[in-house]
Amino acid sequence: MPFSLAIFDLDGTLVDSFPWFLRTINDVADRFGFRRVADEDVEGLRHASTREILSRLEVPVWKLPAIARFARRLKGEAASEISLFAGIDVMLQTLAENGVQLALVTSDSEANAKSKLGASAALFSHFDCAASVFGKPAKFRRVIRHAGVLPAEVISIGDEVRDIEAARTVGISCGAVSWGYAAPAALRALAPDYMFENIRDIAGTLCGGVGWISEA
Repeated sequence: MPFSLAIFDLDGTLVDSFPWFLRTINDVADRFGFRRVADEDVEGLRHASTREILSRLEVPVWKLPAIARFARRLKGEAASEISLFAGIDVMLQTLAENGVQLALVTSDSEANAKSKLGASAALFSHFDCAASVFGKPAKFRRVIRHAGVLPAEVISIGDEVRDIEAARTVGISCGAVSWGYAAPAALRALAPDYMFENIRDIAGTLCGGVGWISEA
């Protein structure tokens, strides 16, 4: 069905930050006193929920705000290492050209997000950033209110289990992408409304079968 508003996640959905995350996570672990991630742990964590990940890594919940602030600073410093997935800019342009409002809800800062999005940032009508680990539902509700649309007209698109959970908490459609942080099988197990296997599928689904805007 066509949608009036698409709320996107950033890391793992629009930008390819997972390699940076793998290079950085153990420095963060050492600083904040939780378990380091071994190479053999990665695939298992990709199949786990956010709560399971926090439990397995023994992350002190009370430290999460400080961890998030530190991670945002590191991401800002590494902006040149993190880029959009190929085709994201064209997909976003296609949505905007067909009247879909674009919103971004992310745990990253707005400054970092706009830097990573580059020229595509201008296509977004709504930014609600610096979300806490489980804080997306409140930000979804605020974006929907500001956009002036009904929940039935809204879809959230992300790459993690918590993105699906947040959408369902708010009562909006949820789409999951196969190229992000969580393993596709872990996302499919939750039966999202839409499972996007490639970036080109997003515009066709959200705009009711509209064609792809040429990159030329």
